[in-house]
Formats: sequence, structure tokens, C-alpha cells
Amino acid sequence: MLAKLTSKNQLTLPKSVTEKLGPVQYFEVQLQAGQVLLTPVRIQRGDAVRAKLAELELGDEVVAQAIAFASKAARPAAKAAAKVAAKKPARTVKSPAAKQAAGKKTRKSA
Repeated sequence: MLAKLTSKNQLTLPKSVTEKLGPVQYFEVQLQAGQVLLTPVRIQRGDAVRAKLAELELGDEVVAQAIAFASKAARPAAKAAAKVAAKKPARTVKSPAAKQAAGKKTRKSA
């Protein structure tokens, strides 16, 4: 089987190969002895976050403190937004027919 490398460095793998791999979006790419080796990788966001936390040496206690801090900071902003929304009356948009029925001029009737 042949695969063509495009001018944008894109490579389309044959369908007969990708069907056997299942749903894969990412591949680890290695060059070994002049050959390109593609290894399917299934990336899971949770795993990536855990790996980054381990790399930064952040334990469960630090993460729990960060979540608590963020929750406290979010509450006042949410309450303030709710108060503003409660004070403002809901704006209604009337159709031209409804405006005419109410006796208001519209662009068409003006």
C-alpha cells in the first residue's frame, strides 16, 4: 500500500489500516532506522491533568485547596449577576403586527 505526503505535510492512511485500529485520532510518531513508526494513542483529558499535576508535584491537598478557593471566588460573582438580572425587567420584542395592533407606528406603516 502507498500513502502520499501532501504539500502541507499531511498523510492519509489507507482505510483498510485505520479500520483495524478502531477510533484513533492521535499517533505517536518516531523515526527508527529511516522508517516512520506510527503508534496509536488514545488521549484522555483526565490522564493528561493527572500527569501534569504529578509533574508539578501537586498533591491531593493542594488541589482540594485550589478548588475550595475557586468555589469561594465564584460565589460572590454569581450572586451579583443574579441580583442585576433580578432588577432588570425582561425586554420583550414585539412583531410589527403586534405594534400595529397596539397603535404604534412601524417603519412600514410610517
